This record gives sequence, C-alpha cells and structure tokens, in this order.
Amino acid sequence: MASYNVAVSWRNVSLILLGCAIYAFGIHYFVVPNELMEGGITGIALLINYSLGIPLSFTTLAINIPLFFLGWKTLGKSQMFYTVIGTASLSFFLWIMEALISLKWIVPFARETDYFLVTLYAGVTLGTGLGIVFRYGGTTGGSDIIVRIASKLKGWSMGQVTFGFDAIVISSSLLYIPPVKVLYTLVAVFITSRVIDYIMEGAYGAKAFTVITDRAAEIADLIIREMDRSATLLQAKGAYTQKNKTVLYCVVYRQESRRMRDIVKSVDPYAFIIVSDVHDVLGEGFKDK
Repeated sequence: MASYNVAVSWRNVSLILLGCAIYAFGIHYFVVPNELMEGGITGIALLINYSLGIPLSFTTLAINIPLFFLGWKTLGKSQMFYTVIGTASLSFFLWIMEALISLKWIVPFARETDYFLVTLYAGVTLGTGLGIVFRYGGTTGGSDIIVRIASKLKGWSMGQVTFGFDAIVISSSLLYIPPVKVLYTLVAVFITSRVIDYIMEGAYGAKAFTVITDRAAEIADLIIREMDRSATLLQAKGAYTQKNKTVLYCVVYRQESRRMRDIVKSVDPYAFIIVSDVHDVLGEGFKDK
C-alpha cells in the first residue's frame, strides 16, 4: 500500500510540473507580448513587469513566499507540499521561457490590433495549465491558495472563484493598460475559468439515469451483461396511481449515455427516464480519487 501512495504522489508531482510548464508558456507566448493582463499574483507581477521591467520569474516567487503561511493550516501539509512544488516550478518555467525568448529560440505570438486569437488561445492554454495543476492537488501559489481555500470552505467552483477574484484584480489594472486590452483580458480569463472547470469536472463527467419502469430487473440485467455496469433498484409508489413501482438508478460515463438510453428503450419503450449531469463519481468503475 505504501508503494502505491508514493507512486500516486510522484504522478501528481509530474502532472503539476506539466501544468505549470503549459501555464508559463501561455503567459510568455500570448499574454506578455501583447501586454494583456492576468488575475491574482500573476497579474500583479505582470504590472510590475510592464512598469519596471522586473522578470516575472523573480516577482512571482518573491510575492508568493509570504502566502505559503496562509495556506499551511487550512490546506494541510500534503496540499501545501504540492503548492510549494507548483510555485517553485512555475517560477522555474517562467525563467526558462524568458531565457528561450531572449535567445530567440521561441518567438512570442504578438499582434498589433486584432487580439481575438490571442485571447482565445491564451484562455485555453492558461486554463489547461491551471486545470491540470488544480486537478492533481497543486496550486501555482498566490491567489490560487485563496481560490483553493474558498473552494474547500465554501464549496464554490474553483473556476468561478478564479474568475471572480481575477476580475477584481484585472479591473484595477485600468489605471495602467488601455481599456480595450482589459476587455480582451476579461474574455481570456472567462475562457480560462471554463477550461479549468472542464478539466476539473467536465472531462470526468458522467450521466445519472433514474428510470421508472415495470421491467427494472430486466433492464438491470441487460446493463450488467452489455455495459459491464451495475445499477441500484429502489422501491417506490406512484403518487397518482398509488401503485408500487421499481426505480432503477445507474451512473455511466457521458459517452455511454446513448447506449444506456437504447437499452432502456429496447426493454421498456414507455419507461420514464430522467438524465442528470454528474461531475464527480468515485468508486468501482470510475476514478479512484
């Protein structure tokens, strides 16, 4: 059991490193060359970079160090370990990008007027990076610590908290950058938040089927044989007819939902089917964490 936990930890660390690398690439390839903004500590670091020319790799690390103490008690030692890994690796990958750009091994995606593609790809890239980091228990420090604390204590979506917090920081940047770039930035941040939520939840999304039928046992048997899934049979009574009914409850992956519908309808064309979105499923046949 101990070796399994170590393997999982190193897998998480590796994926957090990957997420930070993608995020650092998006910042230096799309955001900085077009003088756009970001939220949280990265946004503050960008403003310092634009005004004083101090490298992002140094500023992000310097600002984040005091915030480590904020999350230590709330997030626990395990998550703070991943936070330290994420923050240090983000600064490292930002430095790598700065070096590669200075050597002209990478040419940033800069535009003069049309920022639509910049906004789109920046949002997708940053969201992918942060989503991977969040998904595997890490943060990139700064406001991400605050976001994770709010999500843990209040149960809010991490993407929603990120968008709200970043909107406040970015709005304050109106004193430093043109309003049109702030508007483009808000679009990029919104895309980022949606991509974060998709990676955190949507990619693992499932469908919950609640089926009211007189042939629940037959449907369950077919689900087991043809889909290698199980189901739960619940006894119920119709409020209008006062007749006893059997309710079948089954959770399947999104891509299996069409097959599930076909199975139910093939057994009972008159079955009453309720399909609900499920964003987090733990247990046999689904993700284990």
